[in-house]
Amino acid sequence: MQRRTKIVATFGPATDDPKVLDKLIEAGLDVARLNFSHDRHEVHMQRAEAVRERAKAHGREVGVVVDLQGPKIRTGKFKKGPATLQEGDMFVLDVDHPLDAGTPERVGVTYKPLPQDVNRGDTLLLDDGRIVLWVDQVDGSAVTCRVVVGGVLSNNKGINRQGGGLTAKALTDKDREDIRTAAKIQADYVAISFPRSADDVNEARKLLRAAGGHGGIIAKIERAEAVQNIEAIIDAADAIMIARGDLGVEIGDAAVPPIQKRLIKLARERNKISITATQMMESMIENAIPTRAEVSDVANAVIDGTDAVMLSAETAVGKHPVAAVMAMDRVCRVAEQEPDVTMSAHRMRAMFKRVDEAIAMCTMYTANHLDVKAIAALTESGSTVLWMSRISSAVPIYALTSKVETRRKVSLYRGVYPIAFTVTTSDHATVNKEAIDELRRLGTVRDGDLVLITKGDLTGVMGGTNAMKIAIVGNLPEFS
Repeated sequence: MQRRTKIVATFGPATDDPKVLDKLIEAGLDVARLNFSHDRHEVHMQRAEAVRERAKAHGREVGVVVDLQGPKIRTGKFKKGPATLQEGDMFVLDVDHPLDAGTPERVGVTYKPLPQDVNRGDTLLLDDGRIVLWVDQVDGSAVTCRVVVGGVLSNNKGINRQGGGLTAKALTDKDREDIRTAAKIQADYVAISFPRSADDVNEARKLLRAAGGHGGIIAKIERAEAVQNIEAIIDAADAIMIARGDLGVEIGDAAVPPIQKRLIKLARERNKISITATQMMESMIENAIPTRAEVSDVANAVIDGTDAVMLSAETAVGKHPVAAVMAMDRVCRVAEQEPDVTMSAHRMRAMFKRVDEAIAMCTMYTANHLDVKAIAALTESGSTVLWMSRISSAVPIYALTSKVETRRKVSLYRGVYPIAFTVTTSDHATVNKEAIDELRRLGTVRDGDLVLITKGDLTGVMGGTNAMKIAIVGNLPEFS
């Protein structure tokens, strides 16, 4: 049984060993995430080159996501070590205070507009919500707060406003430079942090295209405002990442699970990709096996229909990066055996706007109501297999294309497996036979199996899929 849900793993020092990289690919890595909040451009370029080279050696395609840092809304550093804040204490966040001279009473802040964005009565959450401050007074550059939930505050910790409302722009000057690097890397996707609206997504796409990049845009949903504008953001993006860390801080941890389910459902309905991320197997940073709660978390995301699940520090700096991917792989495989995961009535009453979209839906209905072993989709842009992947099914979808960019892009699509395939003739019978032969060579099908083939009358034309054929492997006359 092939795993349908894709695994995204963050690269870092723990993945730089070539032996570890090979084992990650063997364990089932689908997409590599490069976190531009850390490391130099040269390091990221080397990692992208290395994973593509080793994936090719394994006969695989691994996608690459460049994840932009976004606005840094953080405290500064403390002069004499971490400060211990006690409940009831007064503590000042001062945008004019030196960033390297924090004290137990006052600390600098990287985000200059903070005094304009908050008012008396607001709640500020520091260090992923571990420390809670109530805004008592705003005076010039200083935001004076009363400590509601105390703790130890160390250097460079994040600041969120409960309920959202901080006006920081999604794309910083650093992000703009990083987008140019993403274009050089030929990143398959660029993830933008803290978008508030579709305009942020559109701006990122415009900058990437201007730099010569052709990757898709992933909108990371981590602001309260993003949830409020979610349908427009999903429509503007190619994919969303449900970044549950900052999102949970802004909207409250109890609100995250239902929002996660809603976002996965919305993305699927709008023919977009969803990635579930943050703390999925965080205990594996230190431990060789996940907790039962983490296993349930991953399994529930799979059952809900997420396209991909993501590992962050577990693979970037963790002690067991390969074990983390293997654990995620086995959890996904078992969860995918649930009946609700292998069959759906999605879009059964929908009207389709395009011929290729109608062919994709027809194919999936047939696949789910006939004993089909595989779908061979000859595709240029990957649109047909994207639509197919929105329908729950246990039938594998093989994206046969000569375009390496398309093969890497579809590596993030649930249930879709890229295959390098070049059409060399306009004879339909020959093309059908060659597609079947490729699946047979991979050991996916054998004589007597039913295979669905989708393709267009004109090869090499994007959006040209206009036919579906039911073929019987080994029955050559049926390939005409």
